[in-house]
Amino acid sequence: FGRMKPVIVVHGGAGRIFKEREEGSRAGVVRAALRGYGILKQGGSALDAVEEAVRSMEDDPHFNAGCGSVLNEKGEVEMDAIIMDGKNLDSGAVSAVKCIANPIKLARLVMEKTKHMLLTDRGAHLFAQGMGIPETPGEKLITERSRDRWKKNLEPDSNPEEFQKDLGTVGAVAIDSEGNVACATSTGGLSNKLIGRVGDTACIGSGGYADNCSGAASTTGHGESIMKVVLARLILYHMEQGMTPEMAADTALDYMKTRVGGLGGVIVVNNSGEWAARFSTKQMSWATVKEDQLHYGIYAGERQTKSVDEALTSESEGF
Repeated sequence: FGRMKPVIVVHGGAGRIFKEREEGSRAGVVRAALRGYGILKQGGSALDAVEEAVRSMEDDPHFNAGCGSVLNEKGEVEMDAIIMDGKNLDSGAVSAVKCIANPIKLARLVMEKTKHMLLTDRGAHLFAQGMGIPETPGEKLITERSRDRWKKNLEPDSNPEEFQKDLGTVGAVAIDSEGNVACATSTGGLSNKLIGRVGDTACIGSGGYADNCSGAASTTGHGESIMKVVLARLILYHMEQGMTPEMAADTALDYMKTRVGGLGGVIVVNNSGEWAARFSTKQMSWATVKEDQLHYGIYAGERQTKSVDEALTSESEGF
């Protein structure tokens, strides 16, 4: 066993979380954090922990990733995901993938089974087939809510921007007992986006970045703004200059807001296990576990705390 106390932080997306979805979002990030921490606690890798946490949220229809993803202009689900290993800066990503339940699993396979870092659309689909990943019919990933929103956005007087506020990209960052960091991010993208639109999530340095020398970050929010400032890498740069995770996150989010008018949220862990969950939007669902304490929240300044044992008990009773 290494000397590091493992930490995991997850987010379920920055934006506006509608009242009726609050409970589900909270429960979903808590469940994901507990699952990831379970892996770390047994001496598992940061990479396995972030993949498991994100997979848990992809399977949860409350989030805009995997099942529950928003629909593009043609009413289809197209998803992006990335995973990165802070040990050697290896990364795997997929973009515009359809008909698979867990894009994050495919991203991990791109990282480990190919010499490449990003596979897109049809190529990603062929690779998934070659890896024996079962195909999930597109309809299985579509929730009633996503379809309703898509229809609303098609109306001539609709303003998709209004709905964009409730985004729900999911992500996780972790440090394991060996001191390795990792990040993972997954999303269905923007509602009613153009076919083939890829946002920040699949782009290394924007949707996520992990480097053992400084730490790991995963982002959420307005993808095009995040790409303009390469938000995840920017945060790590600030930490390299000696900032705490919280300061680095706030400084980068503030820059994105003033420079390009973009809002978003981030989760960060540094290489000594300090963490932050910060956002410039109205809300962001987040949860973290460190030293057997679970912390979570949705609103600015909100931080609820439970022991992991207590959380696992209420988890098995259905929150």
